[in-house]
Amino acid sequence: MTTYERIARMYAHKEADRVPIIDYAWEEAVDAWVVEGMPTRDYYSYFDLDKTAYISLDNSPRYSLKTIEETEDYRIYTTSWGATMRSWKKHTTTPEHLDFHVTTPEIWEEAKARMVPCDDRIPWENLKANYKTWRQEGRWITGGFWFGFDITHSGMVGTETLLMAMLEEPEWVMDMFDRELSMDIEMMNKVWDAGYTFDELHWYDDMGYKNSQFFSMKVYRELVKPFHQKAIDWGHAHHIPVRLHSCGDIRPFIPEFIKMGLDGLNPLEVKAGCDPVAIKRQYGKDLLLHGGINAVHWTEPEAIISEIETVVPEMMKDGGYIFASDHSIPPGISLKDFGRVMEVYKKVGTY
Repeated sequence: MTTYERIARMYAHKEADRVPIIDYAWEEAVDAWVVEGMPTRDYYSYFDLDKTAYISLDNSPRYSLKTIEETEDYRIYTTSWGATMRSWKKHTTTPEHLDFHVTTPEIWEEAKARMVPCDDRIPWENLKANYKTWRQEGRWITGGFWFGFDITHSGMVGTETLLMAMLEEPEWVMDMFDRELSMDIEMMNKVWDAGYTFDELHWYDDMGYKNSQFFSMKVYRELVKPFHQKAIDWGHAHHIPVRLHSCGDIRPFIPEFIKMGLDGLNPLEVKAGCDPVAIKRQYGKDLLLHGGINAVHWTEPEAIISEIETVVPEMMKDGGYIFASDHSIPPGISLKDFGRVMEVYKKVGTY
């Protein structure tokens, strides 16, 4: 089966030849595998894993990109969303958030004026060069939106500022979400109408942390849900399934997601309290589940193999499952051990 056929059957809650995989290794892990003898950085081809493609857009305010400070260990820089970040050079981490520009409704009006849909925000050259090959290879092609709580708090205004505003200045918050999503929709309509159709709609919106959520269900329903619903409706109007990535403990939101018509959920973060098997048993008939393999165990081959042998047989019942860690594949697992883990995953995940 091709990757497209495999994942389409998972969304239909049907068995395939094997469970598909959509997971990502940190660059530091890939660097080590190359040193250890992998002849390419394309580990998906090397290990014969499922190949996908992702269409993303630029809906940022397009603030200037500047390097503020650079040393042997790190670089401090500004982003197109107006944030100031620090990234470490000698090891891969999530960037450290240092400062934000868009911190008031007044500054937001200036940022909003910069957020105008246009063709040079769409990756036309990449699509022209690669789309036909993606289809010929049977890849699963995902269209990506970028809106909502996650990008707004972590990328543009800061967590504390946004959480306070959600209670004290909800109109400002909703205006930011609305502009982000409206840009996504207007530009993705152009992509679709140009013939670059895709197989699912996906977006990232982390709404939980360890053992809790960033906000209540009431706040979710009032401020966030209307935009999630609009995205889901857009996907369904184009006859494609819709998958949400939301890290942390987001269990209280799951029944609401199902009522809204969400088709898939990722990453089922075990270390935040999400039990993937329990979620499968309760919601598996309604949702494609993607993830749920504890990333903490990747550096312990025997532990990750044991988890795969325990979790995957339950998750793959009646289809509806895509294999992945509950975050990503970290550095620390050798090329040989990763290959062994992939062999186990394929064996256990074969129908």
